[in-house]
Amino acid sequence: MGIDPVADRTGAYLVRGPLPIAMAAVLWGTTGTAATFAPPAASGVSIGAATMGGGGLVLLAVAGRSALAVLRSGRSSVLVVALGAAAIAVYPLAFYSSMAMAGVAIGTVVSIGSSPMFAALFEWAVDQVRLDQRWAVATVVSAAGGVLLVLGGDKPDGVAATAKMPGVLLGLVAGSTYAGYSFAARKLIQTGQRSRAVMGALFGLGSVVLLPVLAVTGRGLLCSTPGLLVAGYLALVPMSMAYLLFGTALRYVGATAATTLSLIEPAIAAVLSVLVVGERLSALAWTGIGLVATGLLILVARRGNP
Repeated sequence: MGIDPVADRTGAYLVRGPLPIAMAAVLWGTTGTAATFAPPAASGVSIGAATMGGGGLVLLAVAGRSALAVLRSGRSSVLVVALGAAAIAVYPLAFYSSMAMAGVAIGTVVSIGSSPMFAALFEWAVDQVRLDQRWAVATVVSAAGGVLLVLGGDKPDGVAATAKMPGVLLGLVAGSTYAGYSFAARKLIQTGQRSRAVMGALFGLGSVVLLPVLAVTGRGLLCSTPGLLVAGYLALVPMSMAYLLFGTALRYVGATAATTLSLIEPAIAAVLSVLVVGERLSALAWTGIGLVATGLLILVARRGNP
């Protein structure tokens, strides 16, 4: 029996593109729960700076000299690297502060759930990309799930109700910057640069900003064994390992599709927040998780490259 060439192409696309992003998103989904094991004196800013500052150095080391080639590939590439690195510097500070203020589930859902909308705006404004109906339906369904999860979610004990909205706003900042550096990475990879080199250049430059922030704010995190273990795990696993997977997949998946696929992260984070952290999610919130999963299935079911 012969091999269906359409099915073969679809299988190759799923393995090279959506699957690595889904694996990365699962690892990212553990970040909020892992951060709760940090010492009480550790702030969201210090945890974010340690995660992507330390992880950025790892990615730079993995890329080696190839990261320099990205910076030497022309003024336009340098500008994209600079903008992407700026987004990387802001993202973890907003993301971890959002989770600290609004809870693991809500902070993650708002941050990651809003990113496809921002990615679509970037692609529309810069590349004049028109999104097809499947992308639109997947994003709307997943975003609706995110809204239900926010409405039915819970905040950590001891957090005032007034802290929820600032946490949501910081989540939107995180969502826009996540989409921003995903878009920048995709643009650089499309020029023919290796994904490891691009990730090394972007995150290495971002760490130049984040490591001084860690030096100023990190005493409560880095002066204890639990804090060092948390920082080490976040920098090596959901940061370095996950972003290597993510960067490889960006050669085959556009920024909007990639950020939509990343919506598996808040679902994982929500489940872990209940099972490990002890946050409470209502039936409305669980319905939201189901919608996020449905949106992912709609997106991954497409055939061929986006």
